[in-house]
Amino acid sequence: KGAVTRSYGETDKRSDVAAWQAFRIAGGIAESGSDYQLGDAFPHDVLLDETGGVGFKKGCYVGQEVVSRMQHRGTARRRVLIVSADGSLPAPGIELTVEGRPVGMLGSTAGTIGLAIARIDRIKAALDADLPIMAADVPVTLAIPGWAKFAFPQEAVSAEEA
Repeated sequence: KGAVTRSYGETDKRSDVAAWQAFRIAGGIAESGSDYQLGDAFPHDVLLDETGGVGFKKGCYVGQEVVSRMQHRGTARRRVLIVSADGSLPAPGIELTVEGRPVGMLGSTAGTIGLAIARIDRIKAALDADLPIMAADVPVTLAIPGWAKFAFPQEAVSAEEA
């Protein structure tokens, strides 16, 4: 009675942990401990603003002013993105780079897909300049989860800054 549930779609009842991880990653759902460490990410970085994980109508929590300002000004620069590659992705914790400059960090992986927390302005600049985004020596593609409401910024940093 009174239980709240969230459905992410149909799954095989016999699924194991690896299948769940692949399903979660494909859906763009970050998990603390695997994709970020508690205390190292703003709620917006890990899409808690989009999944109902933070309230903007209720106050009095540590960091409320900063979180509210990010929400109302739309200034979140880091976001969870879905990473894909033609081959297997490297181990979690590998930096994502553009021309040797860091743009994000690879989190959970499941074969050729993964999650990363990345600077969306730098990713946009790389995409606009047609520069490869790398995870170690693996070229990757990054995408916004299909359910997310945010977009890449209109004004990106220059390719040199990316």
